[in-house]
Amino acid sequence: MEIPDVPKPLLEALRQAAEGRRCALVGGVVRDLLLHRHHEDPWRGLPDLDLVVEGRAADFVARLADALATLFAVPVPLRVQEHGSFGTLELELDLPKEQGGTWLLDIASARHERYPQPAENPVVSLGALDDDLARRDFTVNAMALTLDGAELIDPHGGQRDLSARQLRFLHPHSVSDDPTRLLRAARYAARLGFDLAPDAQVQTHATLSAWPWQWRPGDDPGQAPPALGTRLRMELELLLSREPWRQALAALQRWGALVLLDPQLQADRQWRRRLHWAQRLQVPLLPALLAGARDPLALAERLQLPHRQHKLLAQMLELEHRLQSQPAEQPPSAWCQCLEAPGLSPEAVALLVARGTANGKPLLRWWLRWRHVRSPLTAAELMREEGLRPGPELGERLRQLRLTALDR
Repeated sequence: MEIPDVPKPLLEALRQAAEGRRCALVGGVVRDLLLHRHHEDPWRGLPDLDLVVEGRAADFVARLADALATLFAVPVPLRVQEHGSFGTLELELDLPKEQGGTWLLDIASARHERYPQPAENPVVSLGALDDDLARRDFTVNAMALTLDGAELIDPHGGQRDLSARQLRFLHPHSVSDDPTRLLRAARYAARLGFDLAPDAQVQTHATLSAWPWQWRPGDDPGQAPPALGTRLRMELELLLSREPWRQALAALQRWGALVLLDPQLQADRQWRRRLHWAQRLQVPLLPALLAGARDPLALAERLQLPHRQHKLLAQMLELEHRLQSQPAEQPPSAWCQCLEAPGLSPEAVALLVARGTANGKPLLRWWLRWRHVRSPLTAAELMREEGLRPGPELGERLRQLRLTALDR
């Protein structure tokens, strides 16, 4: 099977670096190539290449540098970045422009994984290519293609599931071991038009109903295992930034999987509205999603949201509390003094508008119009016409003139 877009000299260098050890393209590139060749899906291109090599990836990369120097008449700059302790190296190659230009490669050592506890990080050891394919999330991602495109390795029936456009887990404990696989399923469902296979839906429902993880909602958020905490957040960020998120979140809710975040979010029917308004008001989507949870701050702590987003949720809740004592009918100047109080940011107002509040109209008017109103006279004009000097008195005069202008 021909591998489009990949320069033949690069493939030859990769083959030479393998030195007789099994090395193959894996994951999304193989899946998308088969979808394009056999199922008439549009070719999505190759933003990077994922390869698995038996043995240590660092040794492979050293041999690759020698092979590139031999095959290309000019030096090929090669930048390497190592990712964690899992034997994965990210390479950036600057090939001659006529040979394809810059290429990104992820080179991973074939490995075996074992989960000591559900939702914890796995224990990793070097393994064979078959071990590496067996640790993956879905059958359609557990295929490999030799570098010459001559052999397709499909030990788990991935081609069958591609034809049916369905996502099937590799073993009965897939969701229990790593619940973030459900978020990846939603990403693929939204991007490729897939759905969970029937047995995958059964496993999902049974696992979520049993909740096999030692940590439960209401426990200390800081004690949540990685697949219910930081790794869950990372998958959500990818879903919201790279995928058709409406379809992806709808799939998660249809499968009952939003309960991984919060039972109230699973029952929530307002998330589309919140995220639509968040997008319009240029508010980060993840805090807008979490704003519908029973306890947004506890969920933000569990997921370890970036400090800025965590603070934004806290400000939104503080603003909501302050508005409870505000009269519904008051002039724009009073609204501005409330919404511009120290400790609040404009984004917090926008997030509360997106979340939905009884005071939504004046908050939206403040966001769109009132906050942009300025004093009709500048500081320089006040100093010239009223003899004021720089200082608190001048600042207070500018503020009062602005408030008067607002109420007009």
